[in-house]
Amino acid sequence: MTDLHRRKFLARLGLSGLAVAAGTVFAPLVLVPTGCSQADPPAGGQDNSITPLDRDNDYWREILPADRYRILFREGTEPAFSSPLDAEWRTGTYICAACFLPLFSSADKYDSGTGWPSFTRPLPGVMGTKTDYRLILPRTEYHCIRCTGHQGHVFNDGPEPTGQRWCNNGLALEFVPLGEGMPELRG
Repeated sequence: MTDLHRRKFLARLGLSGLAVAAGTVFAPLVLVPTGCSQADPPAGGQDNSITPLDRDNDYWREILPADRYRILFREGTEPAFSSPLDAEWRTGTYICAACFLPLFSSADKYDSGTGWPSFTRPLPGVMGTKTDYRLILPRTEYHCIRCTGHQGHVFNDGPEPTGQRWCNNGLALEFVPLGEGMPELRG
């Protein structure tokens, strides 16, 4: 069974993020912004150009639909192949569905076959990571650095140029097509 077929099979079971399925195990990370190697995080542990929000979960519960709130602030996962953003191929920017921070460029999106929008990398300095043990084996979970909204997990089984698969919940994102104005940051 090829790695792609293994991921599709596990996605249908709801287990596509299981690190052992891809043959990788991740070292623990603590809020290391993107663009940094796991071995060499920057001093201070986060990108100082983006000011983190100081909002409690009640704030987000009031302004987000229940399904988005569950994914973003309760670290839920939507069913594989349920997000229209998985099939979105226009040029544009993917933003955090909570605070509207730009997170991914469409130039870095690819079809991973897992049923979730997948990217080779996020925009610089917009994600924090931590180790997730919910499936027993460690996985690298990533969050919006501004609002701490859970986006998904990153795996080392993606294509070039990074070899990474940033597997994102579609409900944690909104898509802004090129030429349309970006919404004002929320929060």
